[in-house]
This record gives sequence, structure tokens and C-alpha cells, in this order.
Amino acid sequence: MEKTYDLTNGKVPKLILRFFFPILLTNLLQQVYSMADTVIVGKGLGDRALGAVGNLSSLTLLVIGFCTGMMGGFSIVVAQRFGSGDRRALRQSIALTVKLSAVLCVVLTAAGILSLRPILLLIRTGEQILDDSLLYGYIILGGLTATAAYNLCTAILRALGDSRTPFFAIVISSAVNIALDCILIFGLGTGVEGAAAATVFSQALSAFICYRKLRRIDLIRLCREDFRNDAAAYRELLKNSLPTAYMNSLIAVGCMIVQGFINHLGVVCTSAYAACSRYLNLFILPGSTVGAALLTFAGQNYGAGKPERIREGVRFGAVLSVLFYLLTIAAVCPFAETLAGAMLNETETIRLAAVYLRIVAAALLTVNFVFLLRNCVQGMGHPLIPMCSGIAEMVFRIPIILYFLPRAGFQAAAWADVAAWVGSLALNGAAYVVYMRRMRRDHCCIP
Repeated sequence: MEKTYDLTNGKVPKLILRFFFPILLTNLLQQVYSMADTVIVGKGLGDRALGAVGNLSSLTLLVIGFCTGMMGGFSIVVAQRFGSGDRRALRQSIALTVKLSAVLCVVLTAAGILSLRPILLLIRTGEQILDDSLLYGYIILGGLTATAAYNLCTAILRALGDSRTPFFAIVISSAVNIALDCILIFGLGTGVEGAAAATVFSQALSAFICYRKLRRIDLIRLCREDFRNDAAAYRELLKNSLPTAYMNSLIAVGCMIVQGFINHLGVVCTSAYAACSRYLNLFILPGSTVGAALLTFAGQNYGAGKPERIREGVRFGAVLSVLFYLLTIAAVCPFAETLAGAMLNETETIRLAAVYLRIVAAALLTVNFVFLLRNCVQGMGHPLIPMCSGIAEMVFRIPIILYFLPRAGFQAAAWADVAAWVGSLALNGAAYVVYMRRMRRDHCCIP
């Protein structure tokens, strides 16, 4: 019998840290092999190939972000059921999550593949990189089932308090991914399709490892009865998942609009933005991980009716967010050119990327708090305001990029990101205050 982990009892900092570090290491390793893809493609195939791969980042965020948003929303319900102690409802929520996920994979794969070329043309992808972008995108989107399976298994495991198994899965799949990149690109001389195939295979491997762990947990051993359709259960799952998925998609649309403006500036800027996007994903990693830990922590404690622990968790999460912000600033600002040069080759591309990196690094505390408060509100079962914050991010990005692009050129992309984070933080901060006050009133247990 495999263990699950109860986050509703015990010292809050200790529980959060025990849950947080495996998630951080998991996400870090994901970024490592994502960065390895970028470095291998950039150094092995050149800046244009890197631009072709990076040009897809906003589109993959749209499709894969919608998928991961759905899985994250499903996990909120699973965490709440686990916290409440209702085993039958827990098994049912997992079973129906599997059914919904299967339908989702089919729809998103078909939609992604059919819309790939029109979207790449819509965001003004340069002719020099269009074919490589299409090839890479078709493989990544064609392997969406592997990505979805990994995200689903990871979401369920984390909802049950297990953040270690996804870490072990990523350790193995990251090593495999990097090895395959080197073999396919440097050894066999493939193009961007080699990097895409390595990514899909590695995702499938990590999904298989997580699935094997789930099969050994007696608490969630499913039977045929658990898969019976239940309208109320479906509504609960979709109520928590669709807003989160729409939020991710709205953020992606805003990023795609920015990508379109950057592409209009030329391939040099497209390549610089590709490298910057990879680094930004790395910079926000600690803050997003704090948010991921609070999502499960808030979900379990909401289900257990313990709002005082949620508030304590947010306070501790804020301390972690500030600490990681200071560490990131110290690591990025003095070495921005060196970081850019690790992926890029041309002097002008490196210069543009370094300016962007310094601007976004200085504003990272804002997005750290966005992750913290947004995930807490979602874990408490209130996904609508976080969805609206996705709209706010898109609304803020567009006028900023329009205003600054003629005046600051490539730097406008950085200022658009900062403005989006500020707008999102305002909404999610207000939502957290309102919902915590409501819980204080309803439970009368917070002095």
C-alpha cells in the first residue's frame, strides 16, 4: 500500500517545505531539459532554428496551457475531496477526471494541428523559420496525449500530497530527453524534429512512471461504479477547471499578440525573444512552485474546513517568494549578457535579450505574488477571479506593447509583461482578501 500525505494537520512551514521542494526540483528539471533543448537547437542548428522553436512558445502555451489548466482545476476537486475524508467522492472525482481528460486530449490535438499554420501566419512568422516552426509544432501537438497524461497523473499525485514521485519521474525523463537531443541532433543530424520527438518521448516516459505509482495507492483503487456519469460531479469538476484553463489561454493569447509584434521586428528579435522566454520560465519557477504548493495546501485545508491554516500558509509562502526574488535579482542582473550568450550567437541578439532579462528580473516579485494569491484563491474553490486576471493580463499587455514598440523597440515586450503582472496582482490580491474575510465569517475560527 502506497502512502498519501495529509496537509491538514501538523506545522504549516514544515509541511509546505516538504511538499514544495520536490515540486521545485521537478519544475527545475523540466526547465533544465527545456533549456537543454534551446541550447542544443541554438548551438547545433543556429539562431534561426532557435527562433522557429521559440516562435511556438505562445501557441503551445495556448494549447498545452489550456490542458494543464484543466488538469490543475481537476486536482483542486481531488484535493478538496481528500481533505474532507470522503473516499467515495475522492474515487469518483478521479474517475470522472480521467474520462474528461480523454475527451480533452482528442479535441485539443485535432484543434491544435488544424490551426497551427493559420496561427503561425497570423502572428507573422517569418518565411525563413515557418517550415521549421510547422514541423516542430506538428510533432509537439501530435504528442499532446503524452503531455496530458503526465500532467494528469502529476496533478492527482500532488492533490494527494505526493510531490516526490513526479520529481523522480522527471529526473529520469530529463536525462533521457537530453541524451536523445544530443543523439538526434548532433549524432544523426536531424533538425528541429529531433528536439520535438525527444520531448514527446520523455513526457510519455514520465507519465508512465507516475501512472505506476498511482496504480499502487489503495485509497484510490477505482472500480466500474466510480466511472458512472454524475451530472453534479461533472459540474463541480468543470466549474473549477474551465476558468483555470481559460485563464491560461487568455494569457497565451496576450503572449501571442506580443509575439506577433516582435516577429514584425525581424528574425533577430524573434530569436532574442525565444531565448528570453526560456529564461523567463526559469526565473518565475520558484514563485510558480510556491503557488503550486499553496494550491494543494489550500485545497486540502478548504475541504477540511481549516481557513486559519490557509492564511498561515499564504504568509509563509510570501516569505519564500521574497527570498527567491532577492536570489534571482542577484543572479540575473550582473550576468544578463552571459546568460543570453549561452543560447544565442549574434552580438545584437545577445544585447537585446540582456536588456529584456534585466527589466523582467527587477519586476519578478510582482509575478511571484500573483502565483501565490491566484493559486490560493483557486484552491479555495473560487476560480472566476483568477480567470478574470487572465483577461486583465491580456488587456494590459496589448496597449503597453502598442505604446512602447515605436519608442523602445524590443524592450516593449518586457514592459508589456510587467504591466500584465501588475494588473493580475491587483485582481487576485483583492479576491484573496474578500474570500478570506468570508471564510473568517463562515467558520468563526480566525481571531
